[in-house]
Amino acid sequence: MTELTLPAPATAEASAAEVLGIYRRHLSKGRARLASLTGAAMEVASEGSRVWDADAKEYLDCGGYGVFLLGHRHPRVVEAVIEQIRRHPMATRLLLEPAAATAAAALAAVTPPGLERVHFVNSGAEATETAIKLARAHGKRRLISATGGYHGKTTGALAVTAKPLYQDPFRPLLPAEHVPYGDADALERALADGDPACVILEPMQGEGGAVLPPPGYLTQVQRLCAEHGAMFVLDEIQTGLGRLGTWWGADTEGVRPDVLLVGKNLSGGVIPVAAAVATPQAYAPFDKDPFLHTSTFAASPVAMAAAAAAITAIRDEDLVERARTLGEDLLGRLHSALAPLHGEAVVDIRGRGLLLGIEMRDEGAAGELVLHLLESGLLVNHSLNAHRVVRLTPPAVLTPADLDWITRAFTSAATALARTTASTKGTR
Repeated sequence: MTELTLPAPATAEASAAEVLGIYRRHLSKGRARLASLTGAAMEVASEGSRVWDADAKEYLDCGGYGVFLLGHRHPRVVEAVIEQIRRHPMATRLLLEPAAATAAAALAAVTPPGLERVHFVNSGAEATETAIKLARAHGKRRLISATGGYHGKTTGALAVTAKPLYQDPFRPLLPAEHVPYGDADALERALADGDPACVILEPMQGEGGAVLPPPGYLTQVQRLCAEHGAMFVLDEIQTGLGRLGTWWGADTEGVRPDVLLVGKNLSGGVIPVAAAVATPQAYAPFDKDPFLHTSTFAASPVAMAAAAAAITAIRDEDLVERARTLGEDLLGRLHSALAPLHGEAVVDIRGRGLLLGIEMRDEGAAGELVLHLLESGLLVNHSLNAHRVVRLTPPAVLTPADLDWITRAFTSAATALARTTASTKGTR
């Protein structure tokens, strides 16, 4: 690891006030209000599993919305990006570009067999848009997704992100139908009642609250899509590249979708990048006309360097298996640390690999848990489609000391929440 230089704590207070002012004037008054409620800490440095604020306070990052499977500033990814920047960071788009070819070959080598065509984009939402446009190019204009599913907030992706909170201000959206997640019978009824469709699902819902489907669900979805002439799109933007302790959520049942959506971990935690990986049959419209769906910054050499290095690091460092074993350890630790709150503040603890969720009795309790953990220097996330669920997506480079830190933080939070619960009961 390279030497890390932290900012001088003496300047933190003035800097925080200045940054808050800029947020209010130019970025988001809402974000500024939220930051004020949590002490207006500013993240200014990171490495591995750790993040530092402007006061040199150290945090353990178990959040990051699933981006940092390799941790922060992974040396292999950073060096690949720096080397590419020094040589050729952006492409003219008129000539062949070898970094894109390298990244595409690396990604296709680790996806389920048959997924051979790679279309790089800049974000997960763009990957969803790519799949929707591919489906439409095949005449499949019906969109079907699952309640609780999250696929992005651009207008096409928002149509299949089944959350009125995010959809209502922007209607009318593309028409989309939503079926209960994990209910293959409901999907079959939807597919039988109308024109050929595009089905977009997650192998495990992340923003939906770390929700696992029943065993065999993905196999049934694949069969139903084939029987009804539907395009099967599996959104692995959050779950893919080792997050679940397998390379892909699809691997748990050996399914192969028509299109696989990839993001977050593909960045290596360094440069934003995502992709849609398709079968030759699904990709045919884009093979026929390479200008049918394009983006100026997609497949930029610097992003391609990050993607290729991230895939190589995940493979060479055996981070997929490490995610599995760490996840099993963490799940046991969470159950033990939060045992005093079971049946009270805590409703359920669940997950697979390094995608774990703690369902609280209400949104208020979830917010309290996040704040207590923040006091202990542990960063976690709310689930955007399930505000009662606190979600952990830690890196696969956690050390034994990191695991002990997590245990202490949750034990302390459980003690504090138990006091709050007892106090609330006493006032009833």
